[in-house]
This record gives sequence, C-alpha cells and structure tokens, in this order.
Amino acid sequence: MKILFVINNYYIPGNGISASARRTVAALKAIGEDVRILAGPNPDPKGPQPDFPLKEFKFPIFQPIIESSGFSYADGDMKVIEEAVRWADVVHLEETFVLQWKAIKAAKKMGKPLTATFHMFPENLIYSLGIGPLRNWKWINRTLLKAWRKHIYNECSFVQSPTETVLDRLRRYHFKAKLGVISNGIIPDKCLRPQTPPESYLDPERVFDILYIGRLSHEKDQPTLMEAMRYSKYAKRIRLHFAGNGPQGKRYKKLAKKLYQEGVLAYEPVFSFNTRDELRQMAAKADLCPHCAPIEVEGLSIMEAMQQGACPIIAVSPYSGTSQFALDRHCKFPAQNPEALAERIDFWLDHPQERWEMGLRHAQSMEQYDIEKSAIAFRDALAATLK
Repeated sequence: MKILFVINNYYIPGNGISASARRTVAALKAIGEDVRILAGPNPDPKGPQPDFPLKEFKFPIFQPIIESSGFSYADGDMKVIEEAVRWADVVHLEETFVLQWKAIKAAKKMGKPLTATFHMFPENLIYSLGIGPLRNWKWINRTLLKAWRKHIYNECSFVQSPTETVLDRLRRYHFKAKLGVISNGIIPDKCLRPQTPPESYLDPERVFDILYIGRLSHEKDQPTLMEAMRYSKYAKRIRLHFAGNGPQGKRYKKLAKKLYQEGVLAYEPVFSFNTRDELRQMAAKADLCPHCAPIEVEGLSIMEAMQQGACPIIAVSPYSGTSQFALDRHCKFPAQNPEALAERIDFWLDHPQERWEMGLRHAQSMEQYDIEKSAIAFRDALAATLK
C-alpha cells in the first residue's frame, strides 16, 4: 500500500506532531508499507529531505513567533501536491492547515481516499498563544473545531483518535468519518529502572529529583509544578529538572529561579534539552514525573517516562486524554491546582517503597502501547478505505 503523509514539516525538532509522524512512518515501513512524505524542507540542509519537497512559507511579522513555537509551514505548490497525491493509494493528513486543504482538493479530484490523525485540540492552538484562561475562549475553540470538522475531517474516510477522550469529543461534534482509537504508540524500550530500589533511595535525608519532560510552552503548564513547591513540605529537599525547550523558556527560567532566590527551594531548578536516550536515563532515576498539561491529546513524553518506571502525577482535565494512563488516584490531580499537586507529591515522597512499585506498574502498563501494534492497527484502518 502506498501511503502519503501530508505534514507541514516532518523533520523539525521539538515538535510533537513531527516526532509522532516520524515514528509512525518508521513503524509502517518496518511492517512493509511504502510511505512517502509531502512536506516543507528539513531545517538541516544536510539531513534527509521529503520525497515530495515543498518550500517553506514564511509569514510576515509572525515568523519569529512561529519558529519559537517549534513550527514551520510549507507552501502550497499545487504541482508538487498533485504529483504526490497521484503517486499515493491513500492520502493521510497529519494537520488541519492550508497544505492539508489543498491535498484534499487534489485527492478528491483524483478519487483518492483520505484519512487523518487528530493530533491537536483547538485549545492547543489557542492556549499556546497565552491569551488568557481557556474558559474565556470557548466560542473560538468551538468555531475552530467545527471548521476543522467541515473542511478537513469530514472529507476523510477514517480519523485516528489517539485516546478515548479524543474519540468522545469527536463523537459529540458528530464527525462523519469512521473513528477509531489507535495510540500513536511508543518505541518498546526496555525499562532501565531495576526491580528493587538501591539503598540510597530509602535514605530518609536524601534529595528528591522531580522531572518534568515537555516543551516549555503555555499548554504544558510547568508553572503549576513550580507553584506547588510553595505548598510542599518537602520543597527544600526537592530538585526540579525541566527537560525541554520552547517559546516560554526564558519566562519559566525566571519563575524557577525566583523560587530558589526566595528560599522556597534549596536547589536551583535545572533546565536542559536532551536526547531521547538521555531522557530515558533521567526518567529511570527520577523520583516523580508530573505532567501538568491541561490540554493534551495523548502525551507521549509522559508515556515514555512511565515506560522507564517513573511514577507519574498527571493533570485531569476535560481537554486532556493523558490521565487515562494513571493507575492510582494519587497519580492524578485537578489541572492547574498547585495545592492538589503538592499534596500528591508529598504523599508519594512519604511512601518511597510504594512509589517505586507504582512506577514499575506503570512501566508494565506501557507495554500495550508498542508502536508496532499501533502501526498494524493503523495500516489495517487505512487498507479498509481501499475496499
């Protein structure tokens, strides 16, 4: 089966949609499918380029904001788009922008089936702009979702929903396409955390390492973890580590340093941008891995941390599907509630043996999200559109 992935930029680092697409394509190729990419250029000119390359489209005035958000747009050269669509058996859409709309136009003209993955809620886009509380923008989010439904998703035969939360919402909005829950999947890495904790782990005076993996952006809500330190009885024994980069990096570093300067924390928080292998090592050693995002379709970063035996504390929100992976009520907290998060942190730091065991339980639970299983289910869903 010849599958065309349509995505603005397949190679850009630090972008979750791009990273997910790269993994899915690799997994599809591993099970024998012929997959090609219609996208803008690789930011690294020496790196691989799309099979059907488009030029980058740069927005006047807004381009620096777009780049700081870890995104890039491709132009809409219809000659290249039609060439790509003509090659494909199935055209798969990874986003909901102008490029995808033009690919739909070409696919309908040639009678090619269309499918899509629902990667992003409207709230992801609106909240990332930092324009205020979600409750103030419900009408924009509803309008945007209806526009995506009409102009993108209702043109598709099948739409992949990474979590039940996504599926439920799309059903409430009466999407016409066939919907199915298929995780984006994680690479089946071995859990690096040993089955029993080292003696140093049970030291009653030790420093606790709390790791947050995720883009430094509004929708990931790292400030809720920082604010929780003001309510935790263990604050002076906690070392915070934020792994990621993003448009809010400068502001978040200032907020974190303020906690240290005020004496709330005895250890200055660490910020880094790490390789995938480094993140695995860090997660395997972390005491806790909070995930505060109030808006999240699936949350692959925390899933990969759990795969390494990290005990999670995940925000519960109507706009996030991530909390479905939490196996205990103490591994959840109401989104954007730092007092509740602090209570969960203190609970787990009070119970070191249980915390270790809970982390290993989560590692075992991640085995069902093996990306090869997701690729097979995805392949079968796409193949069904050809019948």
